[in-house]
Amino acid sequence: MASMATFFTQTSFPSHSLSKTFDTHFATAPKVNSCVSFRARRQVGVRVSSGLIEPDGGKLVELVVKDSERDLKKGEALSLPRIKLSRIDLQCVHVLSEGWATPLKGFMKEAEFLQTLHFNSLRLDDGSIVNMSVPIVLAIDDEQKHRIGDNKRVALFDSKGDPVAILNDIEIYKHPKEERIARTWGTTAPGLPYVEQTITNAGNWLIGGDLEVIEPIKYNDGLDHFRLSPAELRSEFTRRNADAVFAFQLRNPVHNGHALLMTDTRRRLLEMGYKNPVLLLHPLGGYTKADDVPLDWRMKQHEKVLEDGVLDPETTVVSIFPSPMHYAGPTEVQWHAKARINAGANFYIVGRDPAGMSHPVEKRDLYDADHGKKVLSMAPGLERLNILPFRVAAYDKTQGKMAFFDPSRPQDFLFISGTKMRTLARNKESPPDGFMCPGGWKVLVEYYDSLVPSSNGKVPEAVPA
Repeated sequence: MASMATFFTQTSFPSHSLSKTFDTHFATAPKVNSCVSFRARRQVGVRVSSGLIEPDGGKLVELVVKDSERDLKKGEALSLPRIKLSRIDLQCVHVLSEGWATPLKGFMKEAEFLQTLHFNSLRLDDGSIVNMSVPIVLAIDDEQKHRIGDNKRVALFDSKGDPVAILNDIEIYKHPKEERIARTWGTTAPGLPYVEQTITNAGNWLIGGDLEVIEPIKYNDGLDHFRLSPAELRSEFTRRNADAVFAFQLRNPVHNGHALLMTDTRRRLLEMGYKNPVLLLHPLGGYTKADDVPLDWRMKQHEKVLEDGVLDPETTVVSIFPSPMHYAGPTEVQWHAKARINAGANFYIVGRDPAGMSHPVEKRDLYDADHGKKVLSMAPGLERLNILPFRVAAYDKTQGKMAFFDPSRPQDFLFISGTKMRTLARNKESPPDGFMCPGGWKVLVEYYDSLVPSSNGKVPEAVPA
C-alpha cells in the first residue's frame, strides 16, 4: 500500500503555454443582487507554466534565506531588538516564508492591512489585483514598541529562545482591534475562538516589514514530512504530469461522503477532457479550536482512508496546509482558495458553510451556509480559479452507502451530522456500514476513547492543532 508520505524529486519540465476552455457549472456572477444559480467561471487562454496555474503576481515568494547565509543571519538576529512569537505567530511566519500568501513578503504594513480589511484584496504595482481577505499581522505591546525605538530591523524568536527570522524595513502602526474583528468576522460578539486566542489580549500596535526567515519552519511532531511547501507541491504535481489540480480543504475526518465528492470531481474533470487531474487533499494544520479533532489524529484517519482504498494514492496528494484557522466564514474561505492557487490548484471544491462555526452566543450558525460559495464566485483576484460547489451527500439507506442526495426521495436518506458522528464515536457505536471506512472509524473511536477521564478523574486536555 502506498503511504501518504511521498519523497519528492525536483523534476524540471520546460515551460509552455496551455490554452484550455473551462466549462463547468460555475460562472462569474452577474453584477446584480440575484445570485441563486452558479456556473464555473469560463476562462480562455489562461497562461500556465508546466501545466499549472501561475502563482499570484506571476512568481512564488519564498522568504527562507540561503543555507550559506544562515549563520550570518543568526548572528545578526542576536544583535537586534527581540520579539517573542506565539505559536500562532510562528504559523504565520511559516505561511509567509513558503509563499502561501504570495505576493506578500512579510507581515503586513498599514497600507496592506487596510486594503485587506476594506477590499479583501491587494493592488500590485502593475495595477493588477490579487485576493487577500485575512490580515497576516504581528502585534506588539507598548513596552516592545518602546524597546524597538528607532530601529528599522527586529529579530523574531520562538518560545524556546531560538532566532526564527529578521523583520526588515519595519513599520509600526496602531492595532484597530474592534475594526479588525468586525470586518473579518462580521461581528464583535464575545467567544470567537481565534479572536480570544490572538487579538483580545494582543498589543495595541502592529509591526510590519519584510521577512528573512533563517531556516525552514519545522515542528518536530512526526508530521513535518507532510508539510509540503507550494514549491514542493508544484514539483510533485509536475512529476505526476497533472494537467489539472483540484483542492479540497478540510479540518475534519474524511467520511465516504467527502470521498464521493472528490472522486466524482475527478470523473467530471476527465469528462471535460483533462487527462490526469490530481487531487490535493489539504487538511488545515495550524491553530484550530479545542473541540476540533487534533491534527495528528486527523492525519492518522486520512492515512487509513488511503490504505482502505477509499481514495486512490496514485491520483491523490495529501499534505498539510500550515495556516491557523480563523472561523471567519465567507471572508476566510477566500484566503483558503487564494493560498491553493499559489500551490498550483486551478480548481477548488467549496462546501456548505466553509470556514463557518456556530454563533458564539446565539443558537444559530454565524454565517449563511451558502454565502461562502457565492462570495468565491465574485471575489476580486480569484477570477482564475474555478469554483466547484459541494454537492450534498447523505447516507442512502436503499443502497447502504453514501450517495448524492436525491430530493425526489428524501425519506431514503439519512443525514449524519458532525455532532452525531462525534456522539457515535464517543459511545463506541458504529455508524451505518458505508458511512466511513472501518480503519478510519477505528481511529476516530480511539481518539475519543483517549479523552475518557483517567484514574484521577481528569479528562486529557484537547490541544488545538
